[in-house]
Amino acid sequence: MTFFAISRRLWPALALWAAALAHAGSYEDFFGAVAQDDAPAVASLLRRGFDPNTRDPNGQHGLYLAMRNPSPKVAQVLVDFKGTEVESLNKEGESPLMIAALKGNLDWCRTLIAHGAAVNKTGWTPLHYAATNGHLDVIRLLLEEHAFIDAESPNRTTPLMMAARYGSADAVRLLLQEGAEPLQKNELGMTAIDFANSVRRADVADLIAQAARQRQPRGKW
Repeated sequence: MTFFAISRRLWPALALWAAALAHAGSYEDFFGAVAQDDAPAVASLLRRGFDPNTRDPNGQHGLYLAMRNPSPKVAQVLVDFKGTEVESLNKEGESPLMIAALKGNLDWCRTLIAHGAAVNKTGWTPLHYAATNGHLDVIRLLLEEHAFIDAESPNRTTPLMMAARYGSADAVRLLLQEGAEPLQKNELGMTAIDFANSVRRADVADLIAQAARQRQPRGKW
């Protein structure tokens, strides 16, 4: 067999090896750029064909990490790139919108929703996350976008329950005003009142109990 014939047989394998090395370098460059909010570097990698939905060793994708860091310049590049899956979930079922909601970043919540991020999903939702930290503007936005107010987590915990334990009284009040069910129970049989009482938030428990009483049908005397 001639040298030319051998080279011709080896070329596909060499090409794949070279491509693998290039991808490995791009992989490290991409996640390094996300961490440093280096938008030009990310844009360059995307132009060269790097997949924006690639996961890091922990199963996180670039847009999620950009929301979490935060790296707003990189996030903008990724959102604007049409190949980015805005609703891509990590292994915990979290979306970039959920992280934006948790952080109370109203502008990013609007941007992600405008680019197709799901307001409603199975399991934990953006509204759960916004309620947890009492971000009123984000709660209002999500409800305006038809977020299910009594959405249930895997253990049937609702946004109102999260607000009662972790959020603010104002967040609880807003959810109640918008129609959240005050006496709904999770898998453990706990209501939002129980959530509030579990951390000695008597004022919040009273607020929820009052809303529950007001919703009871009035008897005829």
